[in-house]
Amino acid sequence: LGGVAGAIGPFVGGWLVQAATWRLVFLINVPVAVAVIAVAVRGVPESRNPDAARSLDAIGVLTAAAGLAGLTYGFTAWPDRGGSSPAVIGALAVGVAGILGFILVEKHAREPMLPLSIFRSRAFSAANLVTFAVYAALSGVLFLVVLNLQVVVHFTALAAGISMLPVTVLMLLLSARAGALSQRIGPRIPMTLGPIVCACAMLLFSRIGAGSTYVRDVLPPVVVLGLGLSLTVAPLTATALGSVDERHAGIASGVNNAVARAAGLLAVAILPLAAGLGGGSLTSSADLGPMYHRAMLICGGLLLVGAGIAFAAIPSKLREPSAGAEAAAEPSVEAVQPVALVEQIEPVRVHCAIAGTPLQPHAPNPHTSSPHAPRSEESHR
Repeated sequence: LGGVAGAIGPFVGGWLVQAATWRLVFLINVPVAVAVIAVAVRGVPESRNPDAARSLDAIGVLTAAAGLAGLTYGFTAWPDRGGSSPAVIGALAVGVAGILGFILVEKHAREPMLPLSIFRSRAFSAANLVTFAVYAALSGVLFLVVLNLQVVVHFTALAAGISMLPVTVLMLLLSARAGALSQRIGPRIPMTLGPIVCACAMLLFSRIGAGSTYVRDVLPPVVVLGLGLSLTVAPLTATALGSVDERHAGIASGVNNAVARAAGLLAVAILPLAAGLGGGSLTSSADLGPMYHRAMLICGGLLLVGAGIAFAAIPSKLREPSAGAEAAAEPSVEAVQPVALVEQIEPVRVHCAIAGTPLQPHAPNPHTSSPHAPRSEESHR
């Protein structure tokens, strides 16, 4: 369903822009949200973590929101107002202070929104760094390629929206196979090769300019990008969720999804500035063309950084943390006896959405009295 949504979204958005007004694009979420709420209320089984926080970390929420909002506005306004503008400097200062404040709040909060102890897992931290690099590049590509096709190549909004459709189609077809491959050989190789393949797509995307045609110039990099993402996303999700204790799977999923969203938000704000747009306009072909070429190369560099992190820090096999390690990492949780590493985690096999929320690789056993108790074979089924 995530893959279908990823395919329909650009098509519907392009159709609304061309047939009516771009403002209607934001209303797409209203019926979708209503449908999700109805399905969740009727069909999603309830589950609770007895160790979960009892109250909302309001200060953490506010500092995180202020940090992201300040950085996003500051970098977005920089090309028009200039780096010396008081508004830009003030926004960036608020952003930096917000992020630093969020870290301090979460470090000392009694019930933090983001327990920093989960980052003691090297694999989890590495997976989120790879997530940031990959999704920053992906968001930049989805934003600038569609814009370049309209402004420079003169595609219609509908045609530009449909242009990325093969990415989702390929992920629908290949994601399960990539997940099965990752289960056999481990996540390191797919998470290294996938971003490298995507980086090759960036080189091909950088060639798109005036006079380009879809079949000759646009479709090849779109296909290569789809292949690279198909190889990357499933093992990336499995690594992020499989690197922490099962009772923290919800937090791990939320963190990984938040990292992906923050990466996209900051990439769209920073990439035009980093690529040299300056005081130019994204709606001018003379300004957008050269900036677009440099931006694609920057995205390729981000993907290569992600590949390097994956190769250096992602383990070849994932195992659950020991109960003793979890107890040491979480002083607020009752101490348990250290046990040996348990069975290898079965990774997520299917993840087709371009920007979907990661899913827990397996459901917790409702009959298990302790979060550290071994799981039976039935719990995997």
